Amino acid sequence: METAYVKTPIGTAEIKGDKNGVASITVFDEEKTDHHILPEVLEDAVYQLKEYFEGTRKQFDLKLNPEGTNFQKKVWNALLQIPYGKTISYLDLSKRLGDVKAIRAVAAANGQNPLWIVVPCHRVIGSNGDLTGYAGGLHRKKWLLQHESPVKQQSLF
Repeated sequence: METAYVKTPIGTAEIKGDKNGVASITVFDEEKTDHHILPEVLEDAVYQLKEYFEGTRKQFDLKLNPEGTNFQKKVWNALLQIPYGKTISYLDLSKRLGDVKAIRAVAAANGQNPLWIVVPCHRVIGSNGDLTGYAGGLHRKKWLLQHESPVKQQSLF
């Protein structure tokens, strides 16, 4: 498994993967660096993440290979259907997956998503519109949603 690091506005992203695809993307507060050459298998992931944070990429086109149960993978695939700049509730996500009663299991799988940002678990919010739960912290979830917002706050000065 190869590793690469990317500085982002929300922390240092750690990308892990191999020829079979990207296995995980996690963001840390502390600066991490890898003084090795960027692994070829992760070059595209690094490039696309940089584009996302620059605001020029709204969809990722990466080979993904996360580890998880079949149910978790089903939830993560459903997350990929949430458009950039949009949010849905955990209840709506459960309905999309065909079982309203599975809301807690869906929320748990959402929270265990190993591919932050690329598989947009940050786009799932509470039914009342509250920002609830995000493995990376609510401050990151808020930042990501504002970054994707079609309405950008203009400076008055």
